[in-house]
Amino acid sequence: MATASSGKANKDVNKDDANAVPPDLEAELARLREDVARLAEQLGRTGEHAGAAARRAAAEGAEQLRVKGEAAVDALKSNAGDIERQITDAVREKPITSLAIAAGIGFFFALLSRR
Repeated sequence: MATASSGKANKDVNKDDANAVPPDLEAELARLREDVARLAEQLGRTGEHAGAAARRAAAEGAEQLRVKGEAAVDALKSNAGDIERQITDAVREKPITSLAIAAGIGFFFALLSRR
C-alpha cells in the first residue's frame, strides 16, 4: 500500500509543478507590469501637456481676436468721425440742398410707414 500512496503523492507534486510559474516568467511579468505603469504615467503627462498647450493656444487666439476687435472698433470710430465731418461740411456749404434731401428722406419713410 505504500506504493499507492507514494504514487498519489507524486501526482500531487506533478500538479503543483504544472501550476507553478517559472521564476523567469514571474520576473518578466513584473517588468511588464512596471512598463505598463510607466506607460500609463507617461500618457497621463502627455495628456496634461496637450491640455496645457490647447489652453495656451486658446488664450493666444482669444488675445488676437481681442486685439483685432479693438482695431476694428477704432477703425469704425475713425470712419464714423470722417463721415460726420463730411456731412457737416456738406450741410454748411449747401444748407438748402441738405434740407431738401432730408425732407425727401422723411417723405419716403412716411410712405413706407403707411403701408
